[in-house]
Amino acid sequence: MAAMMASSSIIMNSSSKQIRPIVKAAINIPRRVANISLPGLRPGGFVAENDNLLYRSTDKQLSPIKIITTVNRSDPKNNPDPVLMAKLYAVLEAVSDRIEMHTNIGDQRTNWNSLLLTSINALTLAAATMVGVAAVSGGAPAAALKLSSTVLYVAATGMLSVVNKIQPSQLAEEQRNAARLFKQLRSQIQTCISVGNVTAADVKEMTEKVLALDKAYPLPLLGVMLEKFPAKVEPAVWWPEQGRKQYGKGNTNSKGYNGWNGNLEKEMREIVNVLKIKDEEDYIKLSTKALNLNKMLAVAGPVLTGMAAVGSALVGSHSLGGCAVVVGVLGGALASVVNTLEHGGQVGMVFEMYRCNAGFFKLMEETIESNLMEADLEKRENGEVFEMKVALQLGRSLSQLRDLAAAGSVKGDDIDEFASKLF
Repeated sequence: MAAMMASSSIIMNSSSKQIRPIVKAAINIPRRVANISLPGLRPGGFVAENDNLLYRSTDKQLSPIKIITTVNRSDPKNNPDPVLMAKLYAVLEAVSDRIEMHTNIGDQRTNWNSLLLTSINALTLAAATMVGVAAVSGGAPAAALKLSSTVLYVAATGMLSVVNKIQPSQLAEEQRNAARLFKQLRSQIQTCISVGNVTAADVKEMTEKVLALDKAYPLPLLGVMLEKFPAKVEPAVWWPEQGRKQYGKGNTNSKGYNGWNGNLEKEMREIVNVLKIKDEEDYIKLSTKALNLNKMLAVAGPVLTGMAAVGSALVGSHSLGGCAVVVGVLGGALASVVNTLEHGGQVGMVFEMYRCNAGFFKLMEETIESNLMEADLEKRENGEVFEMKVALQLGRSLSQLRDLAAAGSVKGDDIDEFASKLF
């Protein structure tokens, strides 16, 4: 009996010695992972009890029947035509490239304007100074100064003639307008892509708008440059011809459909009338005044430098010595003033800005009229949305737009308020 107790004691002691390090390890493990929680873990038999359930759940999730996404292929919003999307993205890339080109060329032509203005004024004033010095000098120095001043005046005359012909400030404004309009077109394309309902008509419309802008604001100078001194001032047109056609007859249905009713149609007609007789007509008048001023200055500059060149060549003659000096010096000074007023004041840019503003109002008129002339109300743009767009483009709230239409219906052509509050 004593032997059995001794052997049990030995076995227990040996077992405790073997288990002790395992217990220590078990105690250390929870300290390392004390922040990990296992909610819902049940001791004993969890894996065995739920093995079949886990297998069935995993099998269910991996089943092809459950992971298939149903797509309605007849709906272009969910599954747009990849060919049409590729075409529209191609148009978008072309528009982005146009924006970069017009921006860079606009910066370049702005630099042209400032550099040529400074250079021509420097030539003219240097020549006038030489004429004055030659008048009080004699001998060989006077002859050299006369010849140098004449050469400078002739060079200034030629440069002025070219610069006045191409109007760098107007060229820069054309490129700025083109870049702005291409950015607007890019936003329209991105909106169309975001909506997802891309059709062949959308691709055609965007392509035509790109080509119309290319025609309205050409990049080259030779051959296709816009006329800087047109015989008649007309609003700028940068939208395609197809967008300006009218269809059907006006609808006066007061019941209303697609956001349209008789009151809204009447309101839009009054807005068109105000735009025509006030805003567009006013900017056409301002464009005409700027054009006439630019024509006068463009002619006066080279004429004055040419007269100064003749005067500088005649300095020192017995019959016209005094008058030649006056013409040579005064002509150069006046030419510098005229050149600074024309190109420093950027009269050509002002003309182009007014012409573009008139085009903006003309586009609004034709957009409103094309909607009103569409007999099928469902083919029109939603009336409420269209009214809000018109109000925002004119810088007005909806209530202000309706007040303007009411004033136009009462006063008619005698209205003294402009439709636009932006410019």
